[in-house]
Amino acid sequence: MRKLFIITALFACCLSQLRAAYILIPMDETYQRNHLKAYGITYWVLSQGVEAYWLLNYRGGSFAFVYTTIFEKECKTRDVSFEVIADAQFASIRNDILNPEVNQDVIKLEKAPKIAVYSPDKNEKGETVQPWDDAVTLVLTYAEIPYDILYDNEVLNGKLPEYDWLHLHHEDFTGMYGKFYASNSSQPWYREHVRMMENLAKENGFTKVSKLKLAVCKKIAEYVAGGGFMFAMCSATDTYDIALAAEGTDICASVFDGDPIDPNCNNKLDYSKTFAFTGFSVITEPGIYEHSTIDHGEYTGRRVIPEQDYFTLFDFSAKWDPVPTMLTQCHTRTVKGFMGQATAFQKKHIKPQVLIMGDNKPANEARYIHGTYGYGFWTFYGGHDPEDYRHYVGDPPTDLALHPNSPGYRLILNNILFPAAKKKHQKT
Repeated sequence: MRKLFIITALFACCLSQLRAAYILIPMDETYQRNHLKAYGITYWVLSQGVEAYWLLNYRGGSFAFVYTTIFEKECKTRDVSFEVIADAQFASIRNDILNPEVNQDVIKLEKAPKIAVYSPDKNEKGETVQPWDDAVTLVLTYAEIPYDILYDNEVLNGKLPEYDWLHLHHEDFTGMYGKFYASNSSQPWYREHVRMMENLAKENGFTKVSKLKLAVCKKIAEYVAGGGFMFAMCSATDTYDIALAAEGTDICASVFDGDPIDPNCNNKLDYSKTFAFTGFSVITEPGIYEHSTIDHGEYTGRRVIPEQDYFTLFDFSAKWDPVPTMLTQCHTRTVKGFMGQATAFQKKHIKPQVLIMGDNKPANEARYIHGTYGYGFWTFYGGHDPEDYRHYVGDPPTDLALHPNSPGYRLILNNILFPAAKKKHQKT
């Protein structure tokens, strides 16, 4: 009888400890096999209605959540490194992090954000017209984070407020079709894209694609001002601001919209309407593969060889500046650069209130910037694909199974989880 009592007591003790345990997902360089899928695990836990914790600057920005056998099994299934720790150990970690002398913080993640990707529709045959992939959709798919695709019709019909986070796919909001006229205007994909965009403009009552895109930009601005989160990469960064600044003036050459540009268009740009950039000029020549002087690319004199193309993430105070700290969580502060139609942003064209989170100081360029607009937030990230230095039209998509610990892709996923943070941490 006494033996049975001892066994029962031990079982009850072990059960109590199990219930009080936590799963810690380490995000440092040494102990995490798959950084990218670790974000997917955390997102999945949130989607089950369970809160999680983001331990800023602790072991590379680790995650933690209550232990269950289901969560443990999912970590093993997705090959994500994890540690099971007792409640007392997790409490000790939190106490150490909350020490005011330590540049760390604990952020509670409350719910899985609903994600939208602004991306072109397929044509009548169900084919994707644009012959390139997108880093964000690649990493969302690899991390097993669900998202919905929407485009101009959905934006104009007021669908954005249904989502917490919006990504702008590789897009040209100026109406110049990516400035691919000189190199690809004879290609079937280019002609099909132009046809689809012109039909879409007419369908929504616009005489030009540039006017359609401006209306979309203004709807997105309303979404952000109302508290939304917007993320953009490559050409969707600078062309978004160009379209806002050029409202009321024609910046498109006749090969794009059938009539000539306003010869005084650059003097009519209104930088007060933009999110990030100021003082730039639009490059209107259709044969030049560049939209403006915002981008620090080949046209504007960038001279950085691939072997030296790196940018550095800034260190922020986790307790006083939790927003940029969340967005820069990584297992390294130095990230290898990568090209795109908009590769980097010339600092002289960045508004003073914009926060630079990653830069290449020798080149005097910013690669990763962030700001607020109304009650919402936006982030611009230069370049096309963090693991493909120079991605050409028609190149195959990157296989992220070969880059499960990519620092550059981690920055994208930081933005995905940012809207899940408890609201008090989203003030700037």
